[in-house]
Amino acid sequence: MSFKFFEKDGELSISRGALPHWYQPGVTYFVTFRTEDSVPGDLVRAWHAERQAWLRWHRIDPSSGDWNIEVERSPELEREYHERFTRRFMEYLDRSLGECVLRDPRMSQIVADSLRSFDGTRYHLGDFVVMPNHVHVLVCLIGASQIEAVCSSRKHFTASKINRLLARRGRFWQEESFDHLARSAERFRRFQQYIAENPAKAGLPAGSFLLHSLPHQNIH
Repeated sequence: MSFKFFEKDGELSISRGALPHWYQPGVTYFVTFRTEDSVPGDLVRAWHAERQAWLRWHRIDPSSGDWNIEVERSPELEREYHERFTRRFMEYLDRSLGECVLRDPRMSQIVADSLRSFDGTRYHLGDFVVMPNHVHVLVCLIGASQIEAVCSSRKHFTASKINRLLARRGRFWQEESFDHLARSAERFRRFQQYIAENPAKAGLPAGSFLLHSLPHQNIH
């Protein structure tokens, strides 16, 4: 098993929903998906509005599919962006807002088993953690697998099983996921560290999360 990283001169496509999604075949992603009630809507809307204003202030078009490239051209700008927006959103998630269904070991196990089911076929599965209202996972795509399709499949499958177990209907996961291309071995290790430390940072007691770490990984 090997984990490969983004190549700036390699094949790249960008799609947009509320978030931009970059696709490059055969590379590694850090993915975050969250339950529908994990962050209140007014908080999300305020976060998006502030981010758009911040981008415009720096003369970056927030409607452009490649605004990430503009941010990342400046290490200082990129650092400020992640401090103001990425880190803050992750802190929202760590407040364990909403019903936090995934705190139940039966529910978190459904998610874990689902992630493992495509390991070695559609992706190589790395470290992951199932938190009370969100999931962080490292995956390296295999062949023509696309990150959006993989996320959509896993969310649909787990939502169906969890809703059935809870005898309910309705959307369980937020429609879009955060997916970040791993650009280097250093960033890959930072993602690993974030996953490993996330439960403690969120103040979660044992039994309220599910953590999976691989002891040995080949990094290229």
